Amino acid sequence: MGGRVFLAFCVWLTLLGAETQDPRDCARWCPENSSCVNATACRCNPGFSASSEIFTSPTEICDDINECVPPSKVSCGKSSYCRNTKGSYDCVCNPGYELVSGAKTFKNESENTCQDVDECQQNPRLCKSYGTCVNTPGSFTCQCLPGFKFKPEDPKLCTDVDECSSGLHQCDNSTVCFNTVGSYTCRCRPGWEPKHGIPNNQKDTVCKEMNFPTWTLPPGVHSQTLSQFFNKVQDLDRDFKTSSANVTIQNLIKLVDELMEAPGDIEALAPSVRHLIATQLLSNLEDILRILAKTLPEGPFTYLSPSNTELTLMIQKQADKNVTMGQSNARMKLNWAVAAGAKDPGPAVAGILSIQNMTTLLANASLNLHSKKQAELEEIYESNIRGVRLRRLSAVNSVFLSHNNTKELNFPILFAFSHLESSGGKEGRDPPAKDVMPGPRQELICAFWKSDSNRGGHWATEGCRVLGSRNGSTTCQCSHLSSFAILMAHYDLEDWKLTLITRVGLALSLFCLLLCILTFLLVRPIQGSRTTIHLHLCICLFVGSTIFLAGIENEGGQVGLRCRLVAGLLHYCFLAAFCWMSLEGLELYFLVVRVFQGQGLSTRWLCLIGYGVPLLIVGVSAAVYSKGYGRPRYCWLDFEQGFLWSFLGPVTFIILCNAVIFVTTVWKLTQKFSEINPDMKKLKKARALTITAIAQLFLLGCTWVFGLFIFDDRSLVLTYVFTILNCLQGAFLYLLHCLLNKKVREEYRKWACLVASGSKYSEFTSTTSGTGHNQTRALRASESGI
Repeated sequence: MGGRVFLAFCVWLTLLGAETQDPRDCARWCPENSSCVNATACRCNPGFSASSEIFTSPTEICDDINECVPPSKVSCGKSSYCRNTKGSYDCVCNPGYELVSGAKTFKNESENTCQDVDECQQNPRLCKSYGTCVNTPGSFTCQCLPGFKFKPEDPKLCTDVDECSSGLHQCDNSTVCFNTVGSYTCRCRPGWEPKHGIPNNQKDTVCKEMNFPTWTLPPGVHSQTLSQFFNKVQDLDRDFKTSSANVTIQNLIKLVDELMEAPGDIEALAPSVRHLIATQLLSNLEDILRILAKTLPEGPFTYLSPSNTELTLMIQKQADKNVTMGQSNARMKLNWAVAAGAKDPGPAVAGILSIQNMTTLLANASLNLHSKKQAELEEIYESNIRGVRLRRLSAVNSVFLSHNNTKELNFPILFAFSHLESSGGKEGRDPPAKDVMPGPRQELICAFWKSDSNRGGHWATEGCRVLGSRNGSTTCQCSHLSSFAILMAHYDLEDWKLTLITRVGLALSLFCLLLCILTFLLVRPIQGSRTTIHLHLCICLFVGSTIFLAGIENEGGQVGLRCRLVAGLLHYCFLAAFCWMSLEGLELYFLVVRVFQGQGLSTRWLCLIGYGVPLLIVGVSAAVYSKGYGRPRYCWLDFEQGFLWSFLGPVTFIILCNAVIFVTTVWKLTQKFSEINPDMKKLKKARALTITAIAQLFLLGCTWVFGLFIFDDRSLVLTYVFTILNCLQGAFLYLLHCLLNKKVREEYRKWACLVASGSKYSEFTSTTSGTGHNQTRALRASESGI
């Protein structure tokens, strides 16, 4: 035991001495990867080895120790391996794995955190088009999508499998297989259509041969001509062959021409029945032509019949592009994606059928204006639209597509429809017309034929608008498809019955007012201040009514100098008439209430008030807002900026004042009748009072109060009452102030006798009457109707 300790101590001293010795004593021949022990010995560095730990031979070499091979006990753990390095080693994760920390190497198994790397997530484009990446432990694989397979030359590149040519499809015999990218579809053969409830262009599509729709007479309609036409159409169906579809189309159009040119007993049917037939005919023609067009080869197809009925078809593959197609009667520009719709990816069809000779079926058809359109027209014309008269300027153009779901299109379609009528010519027989200029209250509209709820039909405008008209055609934009035509619409703004009442009533009033004026001028027994007021009131009403009849209508629609002058004169004349009505009320107040004959105004003051006040109002109004005179429809005061109140304000004030005087007068007369003759029979008293009250109503203008409550043209009752009462105002004035006046009747008798006896005119103009009046005479005059 003691010997071993001594030997270890000696070795330690030797090593210590070697470390502390002078470097100049080191061996200079030590090989690479070794270190000097002393002047004659060397030792390999850690990780290297030689034949002995310390060697003295210069030929010795220090070799790297491979720690990763047995008998080394280095262990890196799972999903990793040992990698030898010069003088050492590293632990590295297997390919497809990485350390959680992100480091590249580690030394001990305890540091192993290797986990799988998802290459598919890191690089989604590892697999090329139509291939999907699938992650595997430590790697990934590429798989083709269904309907694709790997190319032999590139196992990462998938290519489409043609199921149709390889016989891998399962299409029914009634269909044709069409290869698609990654799959296939089964499409009906030309002249075939999917069975009910089965969509076309699917893998399970089953088809049947297409047949024409069965045409039958509408319920309750009896027509030999129409029955024969339907039978001929069904004969075409029985003889139909896909190879001769173009011949079938031509024969169908010829049958339609024969029906239009020789309608036979259809002409005797009621308009509503003919409109029902037109609706059915246009709808069925669209359905048949849509079916026949799908059997034609791709490309354009045009047929013009001897009767100028023209069909244009366009059949081509789907594409998202604008296409223009046209003919002599119509042109259409649409996005071709709209033509096919969303369900059938096969060739799309668009067609235009122009029929010129449809006058018999569409005669007396009405136009239903859209609510928004009607509101715009009523705002423009400042009146209700009471009716529309139509004149068709173009052929009836039925537009259809591959699918029939065209009530609301994704993109609007532009149309240009040619005008067919020349001035004064027959429809469809003249060369194309020049531009048609709408007259007053007229408008070019793009209308379409719309089915009624009772399966009839009418023209409508919603969803369509006119973009312009030039070179004998009109351009429209519509968001749906139907049968279109260009119509000239003449809007009736007036109620013809009201217009007739106005013209006849004013003509009668003018005649009566003229008689009143002559009577007040020539009959001397009734001369006085009241007669003067009557005379000037009739003059103002006569002049105003004459101007109203002659110039109130503004036919041109433009507010020019003539219209402004007429509006100014009407403003002045009717204001003057109301001023004289106010003087009538004032005179009546002095006569009945105050009962002082001498308190009336002189003629000078009467004329100054009667003509000067309205002149002042009109002058101020014109100076403040001269543009207020004249409107597009009538030469009257404008509604803008409240200008109408320059007339309504004074009129309302005068009517209110005269209404107070009217009530007071009637009340006073009731008392006076009782005081004068208490024994007067009630019936006679009521008659006298009623005649007097009616006379004062018209004399004071109280009937105009009905006009103040007409806030809307739809107030028909008030409008008719106002029109009748005021158009006949002159007739009532003549009746009450002339015919029911005893003195006037006596003068009329004298004139009649003198004329009959041949006497001179001077003999019946010499009659005079006293100027004195007392209370009783005034009341008798009131009883007689003055």
